[in-house]
Amino acid sequence: MNAVEFVLAGMLAAATPFLLASLGELVAERTGVLNLGVEGLMAFGAVLAFIIVYHAGGHFLGFLAAGAGSAALSLVFAIVTLGFRANQVATGLAIGILGQGLSALFGKTYESLTVRGLPKLALPWLSDIPVVGGLFTQDVVVWLSLAATLAIWAMFAYTKAGLVIRAVGENPKAAHAIGYPVIAVRIAGVTFGGAMAGFAGAYAAVVYTPLWADGMIAGRGWIAIALVVFGTWLTGRIFLGACLFGAVSLLALAAQATGLDVPSQLLSSLPYLVTIIVLGIISSDRRMMQLNGIASLGDPFEH
Repeated sequence: MNAVEFVLAGMLAAATPFLLASLGELVAERTGVLNLGVEGLMAFGAVLAFIIVYHAGGHFLGFLAAGAGSAALSLVFAIVTLGFRANQVATGLAIGILGQGLSALFGKTYESLTVRGLPKLALPWLSDIPVVGGLFTQDVVVWLSLAATLAIWAMFAYTKAGLVIRAVGENPKAAHAIGYPVIAVRIAGVTFGGAMAGFAGAYAAVVYTPLWADGMIAGRGWIAIALVVFGTWLTGRIFLGACLFGAVSLLALAAQATGLDVPSQLLSSLPYLVTIIVLGIISSDRRMMQLNGIASLGDPFEH
């Protein structure tokens, strides 16, 4: 397998933790809530999933526990910010630190232990195509994440629920005036975002790299938040951005495997360098940011 085939075969799997967490953050931000605790939510979900799977609970139960645990932690964030109108940035950072601390505490006795991953599911005929065939051989979570991407895109494009979420994010006072429960919608969005972050962490811990190590999320949560801005709050662009970052992370591994004379630390930092560069480019396009931005993002709602 050459470098191109290696990157194409692993790109979707590498992108899945970014994609799941970004989709959840997208829904939360569309309601007008900025949650910066995604890194900690992913870490908390990761350790819960690993513990369940390690003790033979199965991957389904592991993902369920990760989603429920991270959703509960994000619900704390929602109560503090929406119920008591605390600053969303400060509270999100605090929840993120709490999640990472709980992850380190619960995972201490599981350091360097491994679990069984998930088998690959190949699409007939498509997986046999030269060079790009690896794209069509993925585990079930990757296929489900692609389905979730389509579902969230369709929700915002075609359903009343999507319109309500967007209305609450754009003008919560107007949405409240016509009878929409702004706080309830925002709590639901934040909880959904937490569950998706938990699923993302679970995938990283028990499928993509089925080995527990403290700090294994390694900044993926921050990149997921950046991806929402990178995609200018559009589902399709977020998907493409996740694929880009997944490919970049694999390019670093491919470069190391080929013996390229570049410091490994520089190669490991490539996804973060790309994040900074791309965000700088996107932020310079004021028209695009204003067109797709969320008017009330981060603002408390008072009625």
